[in-house]
Amino acid sequence: MRTHYVIFAALALATPAWGKTDIPEHARWAATAQRIEITRDDWGIAHVHGPTDADAVFGMIYAQAEDDFNRIETNYLVALGRLAEADGEKAIWQDLRQRLYIDPATLRQHYATSPAWLRALMQGWADGLNYYLLTHPNVRPRVIRHFEPWMALAFSEGSIGGDIERISVGQLAAFYGRKQLALKEEDPRAYQEPKGSNGIAIAPSRTKDGHALLLINPHTSFFFRSEQQVSSDEGLNVYGAATWGQFFIYQGFNAHAGWMHTTSGVDSIDEFSETIVERGGKRFYRYGRALRPLTVKPITLSYRLPAGGLATRRFTTFATHHGPITRAANGKWIAFALMNTPVAALEQSFLRTKASDLPGFLKVAERRANSSNNTLFADDKGEIAFLVPQFVPKRNDRFDYTRPVDGSDPATDWQGLHAIDTLPKVTTPPVGWAMNTNDWPWSSAGPDSPKAAAFPRYLDTAGENPRGLHANELLTPATGLTIEGLRAIAFDPHLIAFDPLIPGLVSAWDALPEGAERARLARPVALLKAWDRRWAADSVATSLAIFWGEAFWGDTIPDLDLESAGLTHYKAMEAASPARKLKALSIAIDRLTADFGSWEVPWGDINRFQRNDGAIVQQFDDAKPSTPVAFASAQWGSLASFGAHAWPGTKRYYGTSGNSFVAVVEFGDRVRAIAVTAGGESGDPASKHFNDQATRYATGNLRPVYFWPEDLAGHVERKYHPGQ
Repeated sequence: MRTHYVIFAALALATPAWGKTDIPEHARWAATAQRIEITRDDWGIAHVHGPTDADAVFGMIYAQAEDDFNRIETNYLVALGRLAEADGEKAIWQDLRQRLYIDPATLRQHYATSPAWLRALMQGWADGLNYYLLTHPNVRPRVIRHFEPWMALAFSEGSIGGDIERISVGQLAAFYGRKQLALKEEDPRAYQEPKGSNGIAIAPSRTKDGHALLLINPHTSFFFRSEQQVSSDEGLNVYGAATWGQFFIYQGFNAHAGWMHTTSGVDSIDEFSETIVERGGKRFYRYGRALRPLTVKPITLSYRLPAGGLATRRFTTFATHHGPITRAANGKWIAFALMNTPVAALEQSFLRTKASDLPGFLKVAERRANSSNNTLFADDKGEIAFLVPQFVPKRNDRFDYTRPVDGSDPATDWQGLHAIDTLPKVTTPPVGWAMNTNDWPWSSAGPDSPKAAAFPRYLDTAGENPRGLHANELLTPATGLTIEGLRAIAFDPHLIAFDPLIPGLVSAWDALPEGAERARLARPVALLKAWDRRWAADSVATSLAIFWGEAFWGDTIPDLDLESAGLTHYKAMEAASPARKLKALSIAIDRLTADFGSWEVPWGDINRFQRNDGAIVQQFDDAKPSTPVAFASAQWGSLASFGAHAWPGTKRYYGTSGNSFVAVVEFGDRVRAIAVTAGGESGDPASKHFNDQATRYATGNLRPVYFWPEDLAGHVERKYHPGQ
């Protein structure tokens, strides 16, 4: 009775953040909260249980809000096209891009016609967030003071960057705003930290105890996901990483099976070049021999003024049957086609968390609402698999869909979706392993990989990458693997991209005549020649090689076409002249000396993890505490990825992406796992769980996962109901 008194006393004292008091609704929330139990372990991770899946979702999102409400709200401001209401007019083009596809009225209709079970989950999601705001009156949302169930459909796929981010905000502004934004368009050839993830599935034939293993290793922006366990009396029992604000575990495992998503190079989006014709004051687009009227849709966006308050801007947008118009090029309007099936995507995202084996997982995948991610799968039956995205439009393969195709030619149209069994995949391969590092499918299982010749060319746009070569190098001979053995593979220090590059540098130095340059470069070249090409915190060679590689990468950009992909840039570096290889080394030496007083600097003195505050965009400071990180950029083939560089006012490199949530799972008689999260679970600098995993993260020292109740025994920090 005392617990009930505390809850209702809080309700009597608190007023909802959005204003009007609705006591029956609040009482319903409080009654739901009493059915839910949240257990925080000694790492601050929430283990949530409710009688129903909807109750569990209520508790799951409530716990997320406790840890970082700001990230939840920000994700939905982006997803709903309302970021400018918080950040001002500078964000209006990003909002417009979102609203070309996400229409609140349409989402409300989708919600109304969704299956009852899905509506219950969305209602539980909204109730959990609203109850959090009610019971935390000191939390001041920037914009969203009341969450409605349909809003969950705006953000129904958990990748860090959805397909929509392929649309240039600058080009969108130039088209609809007739203005050039002061935005720097990324040159695809420039040095950029690779985005994506690693996934590895190991069959029982390759393991010591005859149990399948799974590596879950997303490479995302740090602090992008919450680590949680969510269970119900309706069969839900899932652990892993949930993107802030979503009610499903995106990458994780249940008692029987696990899955890992990696960004895919399969082409699931396309641009169509439309021929616009004006007749009688109206615009049409040519399609075959006919003229079709453009779809015209007004969009009104709000944005925050510098002095406070809101203003609005109204846009008239256009679309063809291919998709919304997003830019102009060469006298044509460009329509952008992508997956826009929010109900099916949300269904697939949640239901796969309850799949207990590969047939069940594939049955959920029949919704074909995953457009951007490969999947690595393993289960306690010993099944492993590699799957490409299930949303893959069928096309006429004589057209090059890596560029805009002629929208006036009906032959370029999408021709429905591929059936899953017509796509590249690997299931229970004899080789005993499957992997993906955001590279092509054609090396996903060694000799048992799908063959490129059997599939249309649009089923890969990525090519190979150094991480894929590294993974194949390690997995081909691997036998007798354990959880710790797979963890060791995930943190293997080989920087394989330097293997073919450094001999060319050494040869270039060998050919130098006697003189000042040869003498100056002698010790650096000797160090790199003797280096085993493995990162380490105390390695000076790692620092020198990476600074050389960055300088060399920049110098070879002009050698490449804009469409260069895969290993093309590395091949160009190999082929560069000896003089250019030596010049890049000189640049690296000079830069290290200028920034650190000497070129002989251990890598751990440069490469650091720092978390100063709860801001989404961190401000780094060499004078503040930080943690050395031994592993390096995925650019050079490091499976354990740490995307770091110098920032304004810093000499040291500080990471913002790469390894984020890492887990290794064993599917034996009882599932067992180890894991680590970048920094810590909480986004509150005052919490002891804000940075309590930093050292473990930086050293690859994964901690035991408390999946079973007996695992939690002796590791419980707090048990409570939402609202307490």
